[in-house]
Amino acid sequence: MTPKPNLSPGVQTQGGIGSAPVPVIEHGEHSLHDEHEHHDQHWLWKYVFSQDHKQIGKQFLITGILWAIVGGTLSSLFRLQLGWPEGTMEWLKPVLGGWIQAGKLNPEFYLALVTMHGTIMVFFVLTAGLSGTFSNFLIPLQVGARDMASGFMNMLSYWFFFLSSVIMFSSLFIETGPAAAGWTIYPPLSALPQAIPGSGAGMTLWLVSMVFFIVSQLLGGVNYVTTVINLRTRGMSMSKLPLTIWAFFLTAILGILSFPVLFSAALLLVFDRSFGTSFFLSDIYIAGQALSNQGGSPVLFQHLFWFLGHPEVYIVIMPAMGMVSEVLATNARKPIFGYRAMIGSLIGISMLSFVVWAHHMFVTGMNPFLGSVFMFLTLIIAVPSGVKVFNWLATLWRGNIRFTAAMLFAIGFVSLFISGGLTGIILGNATLDIQMHNTYFVVAHFHLVMGSAAFFGLYAGVYHWFPKMFGRMMDEKLGYIHFWLTFAGVYLVFLPMHYVGIAGFPRRYYAWTGFDAFSQFADMNKFISIAAIIAFLGQFIFLFNFFYSIFRGRRATQNPWNSTTLEWTTPVELGHGNWPGEIPAVYRWPYDYSKPGSESDFIPQNVPYSQTKSSNLPYEQELVD
Repeated sequence: MTPKPNLSPGVQTQGGIGSAPVPVIEHGEHSLHDEHEHHDQHWLWKYVFSQDHKQIGKQFLITGILWAIVGGTLSSLFRLQLGWPEGTMEWLKPVLGGWIQAGKLNPEFYLALVTMHGTIMVFFVLTAGLSGTFSNFLIPLQVGARDMASGFMNMLSYWFFFLSSVIMFSSLFIETGPAAAGWTIYPPLSALPQAIPGSGAGMTLWLVSMVFFIVSQLLGGVNYVTTVINLRTRGMSMSKLPLTIWAFFLTAILGILSFPVLFSAALLLVFDRSFGTSFFLSDIYIAGQALSNQGGSPVLFQHLFWFLGHPEVYIVIMPAMGMVSEVLATNARKPIFGYRAMIGSLIGISMLSFVVWAHHMFVTGMNPFLGSVFMFLTLIIAVPSGVKVFNWLATLWRGNIRFTAAMLFAIGFVSLFISGGLTGIILGNATLDIQMHNTYFVVAHFHLVMGSAAFFGLYAGVYHWFPKMFGRMMDEKLGYIHFWLTFAGVYLVFLPMHYVGIAGFPRRYYAWTGFDAFSQFADMNKFISIAAIIAFLGQFIFLFNFFYSIFRGRRATQNPWNSTTLEWTTPVELGHGNWPGEIPAVYRWPYDYSKPGSESDFIPQNVPYSQTKSSNLPYEQELVD
């Protein structure tokens, strides 16, 4: 059902369906002077230390793309090792230097590769690339605000992220190597600098980097929540927000509540490493010598880490869910199915994500009753996830679908979310998880449902909102090639991993050739590695398309996708302040597509019901009368 409007008085309108921004609103706190005062800024303040939410969003995006190249390169390196464990890697010595010894990859460096790949992808690419980019770019545009609540705080959030990136990147070049305790940095490897080379300076830099990253996320999250609550335009009630805004809003709340817990865990870890405390250490021996640490518990660290780590899964995936909902409705030319149910499912996922963290810890020896509680809660979270999948499929059903590149990636997201989600139900069962926890089945599951699905949501968002970001269009044919290479590559990599995982193939192992039982999977590992490397190389098609289109792409029109949300009412060339005149008012929900009786197959949110009498529902006509 279309939500009933909640209009404020004092609104005047003019123009017709699909026209440029037409409502004229009484002057608010944002004056035209505020909008034009930025026109003569020096390039340093306009493009580098910008306080414009659109520029900051693009900064997050491009930094995230650079990090994705680094993370993908690291994964290609360790896939080479796994695919050809007996082969020579001497040809990489000019690049990797001392990490290649006698033609072989150093086993400790392999652990560092896995650690840095996971850290980069989860935090620096997917968290910053999705929430940092699109929350910044879209929230003010879609709620009808000139900018974020605090432009200065917004600028700081990016530069804390950039500083965090520099520190993390520098750890790749220190003599003892980057952190090597896994991206979950479990003690004691992360708590004892003398444990392995990757526990030394590299681990310290990892912790310092994450402190700055958490500060960045908290600054951004407070800004996003404040903007959505306080800066919505006239008529934009919470029931008329696009699903993208609901997703960004709830994601920000998740980050504000959960990231401080990781901050506390990192702080206590620093105390254990440098000040002789024993929060996470007890009865530790190194080279046969007992250390003085007593009374701590490494399991305590796991509780603290996963209290952030599981909401982090949804901090990554929920922005993608919101953007995919928007892209599907726009390109199916249909209203989103079950708008209120979609909001309810997002809220349900957000709440449940805080009470399922220990399903990552079934193998820690927890009380079986407690394990059954977390198993039950984990399986319950499949219900709101299933609601979302059903509504996406119902939105597609009998739609007049336009297969743009963005639409393909949105459909691909739904496919991956279903595939990965089904294996999540298997791992949510404590009995099965104990058997498969340290196998490639887990790797395949979270790479499908979190890694790959989130990437598909990111790509859908970039292809869809690129015209609004840069005023130009990306090449659709290159987008199709990019989609099919990526879609096929992801399934060719991770479906076989499920198979070898069920067979017991262990994860985190540098080489498996010492196990006769796994020699039969040699060809399978080569196949996975070849598919992974080809899929990674396929992303350079996107890179070329992205950067070429910024400068040479076909110029975009104001509303190239015939969308209904407010961002498409702004000019093609966006200035600081977003709208050259007054901010449009909102009269209707954001998904009036293919409405019976309408002259057009879309009615923007800023078009009043008085101009659409032929398509008004009875309660909508009452507002006119």
